[in-house]
Amino acid sequence: MPELPEVETVKNELLPYVIRRQVTGLNLIWKGIAHQPPAAEFCSRLIGQTIKGITRRGKYLLFSLTGEEVLIIHLRMTGSLIVGHNSTEPPQYTRAIIHLDNNTNIFFRDPRKFGLMRLVKDENTIIGKLGPEPLDASFTPEILSQRLARRTAPIKALLCDQHLIAGIGNMYADETLFSAKINPLRSGGSLSSREISHLHQSIQKILRLAIINKGASVENYYRPDGTLGTAHFEFQVAHRLSGKSCPICGTNIERITVRNRGTYFCPHCQPEI
Repeated sequence: MPELPEVETVKNELLPYVIRRQVTGLNLIWKGIAHQPPAAEFCSRLIGQTIKGITRRGKYLLFSLTGEEVLIIHLRMTGSLIVGHNSTEPPQYTRAIIHLDNNTNIFFRDPRKFGLMRLVKDENTIIGKLGPEPLDASFTPEILSQRLARRTAPIKALLCDQHLIAGIGNMYADETLFSAKINPLRSGGSLSSREISHLHQSIQKILRLAIINKGASVENYYRPDGTLGTAHFEFQVAHRLSGKSCPICGTNIERITVRNRGTYFCPHCQPEI
């Protein structure tokens, strides 16, 4: 699914098209995508507002509006926001179209209909319980250590817990743990201070590289111009078929399930201590 690097890419690449543009129309092809408020009210409140800016919080996109409301979009598992024009044929699986006053359309493409749009006055009602941003200067090894202290859950599950750290999902958790040489089944509280320091470095390194490479297109993720991201070409273990060789030691990559999440790792480079 789109994780922090993909959502950050969407934010960065949408900004030139939408900043200071007015929403002139909204076509809800699938009304269920308007999660809050109901579809009719959603349209009436959004149309006519101007987009002042876009930020990202975890995996959420936040569009600040002149009416002192916030449009929050969550792409969930298969969503993409594609930029087009009034004459552009909507991509397959388009569920909503946001029309802007500069002849630009934003197509919300979502094959599995998991994506959501919300229009709220206080974004903290949706994002207030998210954990710290892993690329912020305030996210230090000490903060990570505090959040992992006494945790008995597997570190893979903890990295994917949005209340613990915002934005990391399945594939970047696998890549991060491989980079830090930590077994995904280790409990969070079992990590030494040195391991936590390495994990912190790996989180930031992996996410920053993925942003440089415009996100990973392993399934349904597209950039706003309709092209694919290339971050997945850098993956060492994530989404590799079980039995493929580890790029470091040559041992076969293994796939296990951790808290219902498919998890890839190298049993040699990431031993279970």
